[in-house]
Amino acid sequence: MQHVFPKDFIFGTSTAATQIETAFEHDWQGITSKDGYIFERTTDHELRFLQDAELIASLAPYYRMSLQWSKLQRQPFSDFDLETLQQYKNFIQDLRDRGVKIMMVLHHFTNPTWFATRGGWEKTENTELWVDYAKKVVDHFGKEIALWNTFNEPNVYASNGWITGYFPPFKNNPVKAAMVVKNMGLAHDVVYHYIKQKFPHQPVGISHNSILFTSENILGWFPERLSDWWFMEWVPQHFEQVDFFGMSYYARVSHDPIPITYLHTPDKIKKLGKPHDDMWEYHPEGLRICIDRYWKKYKKPIIITESGVADASDQLRQQAIMDYAKILHQALQDGIDIQGYFWWSTWDNFEWNLGPSMRFGLYECDWESKERIKRPSADIFRRLAHHRMIESEPINRVPTE
Repeated sequence: MQHVFPKDFIFGTSTAATQIETAFEHDWQGITSKDGYIFERTTDHELRFLQDAELIASLAPYYRMSLQWSKLQRQPFSDFDLETLQQYKNFIQDLRDRGVKIMMVLHHFTNPTWFATRGGWEKTENTELWVDYAKKVVDHFGKEIALWNTFNEPNVYASNGWITGYFPPFKNNPVKAAMVVKNMGLAHDVVYHYIKQKFPHQPVGISHNSILFTSENILGWFPERLSDWWFMEWVPQHFEQVDFFGMSYYARVSHDPIPITYLHTPDKIKKLGKPHDDMWEYHPEGLRICIDRYWKKYKKPIIITESGVADASDQLRQQAIMDYAKILHQALQDGIDIQGYFWWSTWDNFEWNLGPSMRFGLYECDWESKERIKRPSADIFRRLAHHRMIESEPINRVPTE
C-alpha cells in the first residue's frame, strides 16, 4: 500500500546562510563552538553556488534559505553591495531555472556587527534597521520568491541569547528576552504588510520551534510548565499576523527538574531508555501533538519549516524521514491543513554554538575539503519529495543505543 501526498504539497530542504557561508562581519564571527571550531569558514557555499544549486534541485522542488544580511548591507540603511547582490541573484535564478521554488527567511539568528553594537533587538528603535533591510530584500528578490518566512524561531533566538546565554549576546536576562520578542513581533507586522502590498498572492509566515515538554517527576513539573508557556504560548502570540503557521520540530524534552537531552545529560537518556539522536530524545509522535495544538489554536495552514535529526551515522535519519512522513500523511487524512514539510538540512553545516560535529545533512560535508558527499538518506528524501509518495510500512522504534 502507498500513501500519496497532494500534488501541491510542498516538500523541500532547508539551510541558513550564516551556517553554510564564510562569516562576514556578523555577531557570530570568531566565536568558538563547543567542539572547538571557530565560527569563520563554514562550508564554502559562496564558492560553490553552481554545484549546490544542482544538489538542492536534485533533493526537492522547494528550498528554504536565507541571505547573509551583514554581507548584503554593509552599513545601516545602505544600498546592498552590488557584487553580493548579483551573486545571490544568480544563485536564485539558477535554482528557478532548475524548477526550484524558494521560501525566503528574512532573519535566521545572525545580525551585522553594526546592528549588534547598537543594541540589536533589545532596542525598539533598531527594528527600523532590520525593516529597511527586509524591504530591500523584498524589492530585489520578491518576483522570484514563492513564500516568505520573516523570522526563524524567535523563541529559540530570544531564549538562547538572553536566558540560557548560549547565543550572542550571551546574556541571562528574561526581561530583555521578552523585549526582544516584542520588538521582533513589531518588525514582523510591518514587513508582513509590506510584502502583502507588493506581492499579495505570496504567503507570509513565521517559523516557531515547537518542543513537546514533559516531566519525569514532580520536581520537573514546574520547569516543564514554565518552559511550555514561554516557548509554545507567549512567544508565538507576538507573530499571529500570518498566512501560514510555520513550525519546526525536533524533539521531546522531559525535565527532572533540569531538561533531559542526549547533548547535556546522556547518562539520564540512557538510564531512562529513551531513543535519541546525537542531541535530543527522538520522539516523532510529538510532531503530531504539536500540530494538533497549533491547528486547534490558530486554524491556519501549517508548514513544517524545519525537521530533522543530528545523526552522524545516518541510520536514524533514514528512518526519521519515513516516520515523519507517515505522521504528516495521517494528519492530512484527519483534515488538518498541512501544506508543506522542509527537511533540515540539505548538507551538514556549522551548528551554531555546537559547531560542525553535529551532523544534520542529507549530504555530508567533509570539513577539510568541503566536498558534499551523498548519504543514503538523501535518496530516501528525494523519492519522497519528488514523487510525493511513501510505502506503507510500520514505524520501527529506534534503539536506545
